[in-house]
Amino acid sequence: MTSDIRFRINRPRVVYEVMDDEVVIIDFDTGNYYSLEKVAADIWAMIEAGASLPEMVEALTGRYAGDSTVIDSAARQFVAQLQSEQLIIADHTRGPATVGELKVGAGAPTGGQRPSFDAPVLSKYSDMQELLLLDPIHEVDEAGWPVIPQSSDESP
Repeated sequence: MTSDIRFRINRPRVVYEVMDDEVVIIDFDTGNYYSLEKVAADIWAMIEAGASLPEMVEALTGRYAGDSTVIDSAARQFVAQLQSEQLIIADHTRGPATVGELKVGAGAPTGGQRPSFDAPVLSKYSDMQELLLLDPIHEVDEAGWPVIPQSSDESP
């Protein structure tokens, strides 16, 4: 994986919502949903901001206490896992993220204490696959849903 590659969320296939400190992701093609917390949620936010892997690692190293090689390895593995699940895709058109976009966690740690780094975890759930795949709301076009098609025999 080239280090200067930037990624983007694989929309419209994937949607997500941030609730408190958790990111919930739904993949409408597979019916799986995912949960990201802590470091994993931080990495997701940085991907959304357009960060490259080195930028992510630098931000995580500044936020969390831990060996930089461990942080680097864990971040690379996590991004590869997001790619293998097709939640993110490489985006060769994105420019560098700005420092303001790479906010990690709830802000700078207070009192000089940085939380310890825990490897990011992608929690995957498939218990609602059948319902998510049956739901017609994800099969929408630009007009949105629901759209009632007008018949051609109606006069304006």
